[in-house]
Amino acid sequence: MDSDTLQVFQRELTCSICMNCFLDPVTIDCGHSFCHPCLSFCWEEGQTPRSCPECRGLSDRPDFKTNIVLKRLASLARQARADHNHSSEEQICVTHQEAKGLFCEADQTLLCEPCSELPEHIAHSHSPIHRAAEESRGKFLKRMSSLWKMREEMQLTLNQEAKKTRSFKKYVTLRKVMIKFEYQRRHPLLQEEEKLHLEALKKEAKEICLQLKESVFRMTQYKERLKEMYRELTEMCQKPDTELLQVREEDVICFRADLAQMQKPQPVNPELTCWPVAGILDMLNKFRVDNVLTQTTIHHVSLDDASVMSGDDPHGMSRQLDGGASFVAWGAQAFSSGRHYWELEVTHFSSWILGVSKDILTSDTIIHINYEEAFLLFSEKVNDEYSLFTNSPPLVQFVKRPLGKIGVFLDYDNGAVSFYDVSRGSLIYSFLPFSISSPLKPFLCLRSP
Repeated sequence: MDSDTLQVFQRELTCSICMNCFLDPVTIDCGHSFCHPCLSFCWEEGQTPRSCPECRGLSDRPDFKTNIVLKRLASLARQARADHNHSSEEQICVTHQEAKGLFCEADQTLLCEPCSELPEHIAHSHSPIHRAAEESRGKFLKRMSSLWKMREEMQLTLNQEAKKTRSFKKYVTLRKVMIKFEYQRRHPLLQEEEKLHLEALKKEAKEICLQLKESVFRMTQYKERLKEMYRELTEMCQKPDTELLQVREEDVICFRADLAQMQKPQPVNPELTCWPVAGILDMLNKFRVDNVLTQTTIHHVSLDDASVMSGDDPHGMSRQLDGGASFVAWGAQAFSSGRHYWELEVTHFSSWILGVSKDILTSDTIIHINYEEAFLLFSEKVNDEYSLFTNSPPLVQFVKRPLGKIGVFLDYDNGAVSFYDVSRGSLIYSFLPFSISSPLKPFLCLRSP
């Protein structure tokens, strides 16, 4: 191939981003092609809408498969460039005055044909330089793919941690209101206890917010170090064949060691202490009613509009509450006035739903509850951790999960529903005063682990 033809050939196989020969090329919707690493950097951080770096055309797909034909042509272009450079002095064997066209894997050195037949090399495995370089690029690309996947996973975790921080701050603000409301309907003499309770909440929330801030910082550093490693490997892959093959094995070993020593930051699990409220159970038991759950069955439970729970979920997971056999119990009689308190045993169940609901519709196999007309507390196991959350509005509860009985207090006249950890004598959550216009029935769903 003459020089002019070679230049044209190589120009057509050059990435317009890095101006190097294509490395793991991909072709996007508009038809333009780029190195996969270059496009990854260009589209990082979830850039939307994703546009072509060359023509600015929009691309719907976030990822693309390697263009196999273009990859082979790029490999040929690199080989042609290497063949063209074989005449340089550094590529000529001083002893035999022949081009160094072989790579000795054992010694990691470039050899000419006569040198490969010398006693110190003849027993070793030799490959043409270009083939050895492409194999090395392939190994680096696999490591790069793994690094980028790790980085994307860390970005998702980082987004969830940042979202968790915002949710936690909102929750702390709401919890202050709940605590004040709890003491307001008690006795003025508990004013000092309320003050201590709020001060403890403020101090603990401040410590947890610092932990979340540090967690976000560590995750950001980890993600950026992965990006730096990815960029270093990209630069290695773009080296000419002879330079790539002279990358020392010690450098690769150090790279692996650096990666192994980088401890992946773990998310913070923010959890506030549920401080006991003095005399709360004595007060609640004045309104105690027994045997509120009179109808029971084994059913599948369907909560209409349950998908809204995913909007404030720190785990980034959609709450799918449909399906799965459950023990379900509810009250045949609905409450339409007064104050009522009852306790429910959930000790031996990891997942459960309890509270009050306006309508409970049953069929042969499914129980339907209108999500917006129910006031419920949920427990669910997510990624080996237990989470509490409520509906109306969807809200994760950043408090310790109760291990024994849970008390439910319906103050119908004042429009409030509250949940209590009986063993600790503490408030879990209160649906603050709202307008109740329909009778409400007690509800319990116990789900198998």
